[in-house]
Amino acid sequence: MTHDTWPAHVIRRTFMDFFIARGHTEVPSAPLVPKGDPTLLFTSAGMVQFKDLYLHPKNLAYTRATSVQKCLRAGDLESVGKTLRHHTFFEMLGNFSFGDYFKREAIEWAWEFVIQKLHLPPEKLSVSVFEDDDEAYGIWNREIGIPASKIVRLGRKDNFWGPGGKTGICGPCSEIYYDSGPERGCGRPECAPGCDCDRYIEFWNLVFPQFFLDEKGVYQPLEKPGIDTGLGLERLAMILQGVEDNFHTDLFHPIVEALLDMMPEGFRITPEERMGINMVADHARALTFTISEGIYPSNEGRGYLLRRLLRRALTRFYSYGITEPFLYRLVDVVVDTMKIDYPELEGRRHDTATIVRGEEESFFRTLED
Repeated sequence: MTHDTWPAHVIRRTFMDFFIARGHTEVPSAPLVPKGDPTLLFTSAGMVQFKDLYLHPKNLAYTRATSVQKCLRAGDLESVGKTLRHHTFFEMLGNFSFGDYFKREAIEWAWEFVIQKLHLPPEKLSVSVFEDDDEAYGIWNREIGIPASKIVRLGRKDNFWGPGGKTGICGPCSEIYYDSGPERGCGRPECAPGCDCDRYIEFWNLVFPQFFLDEKGVYQPLEKPGIDTGLGLERLAMILQGVEDNFHTDLFHPIVEALLDMMPEGFRITPEERMGINMVADHARALTFTISEGIYPSNEGRGYLLRRLLRRALTRFYSYGITEPFLYRLVDVVVDTMKIDYPELEGRRHDTATIVRGEEESFFRTLED
């Protein structure tokens, strides 16, 4: 398995075609800024653009959808670059049902996709369910044939999703994990899916939206429950391409290589420095996509997060002896890496790089002062 056999654009298309063949409508990615949703700064999951469809599943243009959604999260900034799991900008592959099918179909299709389409070895896979969800447990165990030793019951923190803001759709979930080997684990006897170490990689979350959390904190049952799944492209690419982490996939490799070329002569890449380079590669993608959508660095709101990302990257490289703007040069690399599936980046390439360079020049002057 290499970049050539499972490049990211093939993974995206394979996923979409699988669910289109099962009656799903292909829906384009929504913008990173949610429309008409003041509860969220950014689109943080594939289901965000569909929230209203779960509440009113009548007279819809479609009751099944599939998408590749651009997402941005900043809740774990300090972990970005250090783990296999954390990014600010990432892509989420998803299939959705709005009052149509429910747990059985979602679980059956997910297993069919990973085994028959992706050809992942079943012995490397395990699943989790919400601690009280006997229905999901039964489907995995009795119908799919997953042995009880491969099914873990987890609590609300791990296996109850949402809502994506203060209020909204939510429900129990079931996750699929890939065992990356004991050498990546924490070594504790109790290490299992749900552990914070990097051994068991949760790559697909099957959410079963059954409730709406209202402003009073009450979980109101939905008239017709639905399905909301999120399959992390970066994690899946790492597994399928057989590389050591997300930053060695074809989604990141060109960006990381460009950063390594910028290092001062004689610079030695230690594991700690490599984590810093990974972090900057992540932030370069986030900045390119957000600025391309017209979100600019500033001192408040969404713009403040962008400025924070940019300055985290600059501060790290400043400590390596880089005192001239460099991030703007990564815009071209990000665009060239992602333009097959996001051609809109091409038309904003120059403007995005110009904005990033202006921010860099301003911040380097501040550092020098």
